[in-house]
Amino acid sequence: MGKKAREASHLMATANGNQKREALEKMAQALENEQDSIRAANRRDVEQAERKGLGKAKIDRLIVGEKVLGEMIEGLKEVALLPDPVGEITRMWTRPNGLRVGKMRIPLGVIGIIYESRPNVTVDAAALCIKAGNAVILRGGSEAFESNSRLASILRASLKGAGLPEDAVQFVETTDRQAVLDLLGLGEYVDVMIPRGGEDLTRFVAKNASMPVLKHYKGVCHVYVDCEADLEMARNICLNAKAQRPATCNAMETLLVHEAIAQSFLPAMAEDFRRSGVELRGCEKTRKLVPDCAAATEQDWHAEYLDLILAVRVVPDMDEAIRHITRYGSQHTEAIVTTNFERAHRFVREVQSSLVLVNASTRFNDGFQLGLGAEIGISTSRIHAFGPMGVEELTTTKFIALGNGQLRS
Repeated sequence: MGKKAREASHLMATANGNQKREALEKMAQALENEQDSIRAANRRDVEQAERKGLGKAKIDRLIVGEKVLGEMIEGLKEVALLPDPVGEITRMWTRPNGLRVGKMRIPLGVIGIIYESRPNVTVDAAALCIKAGNAVILRGGSEAFESNSRLASILRASLKGAGLPEDAVQFVETTDRQAVLDLLGLGEYVDVMIPRGGEDLTRFVAKNASMPVLKHYKGVCHVYVDCEADLEMARNICLNAKAQRPATCNAMETLLVHEAIAQSFLPAMAEDFRRSGVELRGCEKTRKLVPDCAAATEQDWHAEYLDLILAVRVVPDMDEAIRHITRYGSQHTEAIVTTNFERAHRFVREVQSSLVLVNASTRFNDGFQLGLGAEIGISTSRIHAFGPMGVEELTTTKFIALGNGQLRS
């Protein structure tokens, strides 16, 4: 598979934008045509998961219903319409000797993706890799094996129909866990590995991979409500950041509140959370204002709950809020709610996370929401991507130089 992917990647690197767009459009049409076979494969996965006693949340992530399938199809169409990044000249400058030097965008090559649960990752990952001119090897979780296998087969046939190598998309057709280690050992053929799943999976991949890994371990995301915040806006943002979909990596896990507005903000905010089923764990100052709030421990400031649980701390100023984020955060997503422009600007400049927002929910750290069309994951590793990884993040740049006979003296 590694050798086939490497060969396919050479052909993909020279494919023109029209070919790639046609392939993605054919994929979208094929998914529409094959809805019955996709759902049949998915039912087999769901039935197997129920027999194994998987939890309700895991089974929900596994189900490919009408909405999920529709999103897959729309995602393919949207990625098809994105500008082709390959061949773009990102910079150009002229040296004193007249040599013109520039940087050109090129594919990464062969990308490996190891992921859990959600079958839509098969389609999203393949779409983005193809658009960026890469080949991809997909290794999904055993719980979605039938769904992933069927989807990959459809995508491969569409590539072939568009005149592109079908081996640009390959799916590991085994649930044997040894296959993961074998894939991680293919440093000769796979240029980068991307894990999509829980912290345990990410750490396993990072420990065993023989190639660079684009990763994030967890999302300990914060919202800081400043002393000059619009409190109604702050309540809406905080409720959305925590309760709209708590099991995602961009959900708020810790709320930081300036002490000057804590008394007028926290009791009402706590009531909003209560109505949404959110359990609060707070510092001593928080508990004085919200008596039924449980006491937060040191571990709570580190926690990624992925659940309707929230840590709350009252801070004396923004300096302390930034110090808290620096100490306990995971460089994923942070937000400030404030009407003070200078303070907002300073927060954006000093907080070093993959997305820093002003007056908006942390739930916007998502490739689709940020206008990337889709994403292959969110990287907090900084090299070579930081934040949601869309099409452009699946490329790199090479230097080019244009001369007219220059010789080095």
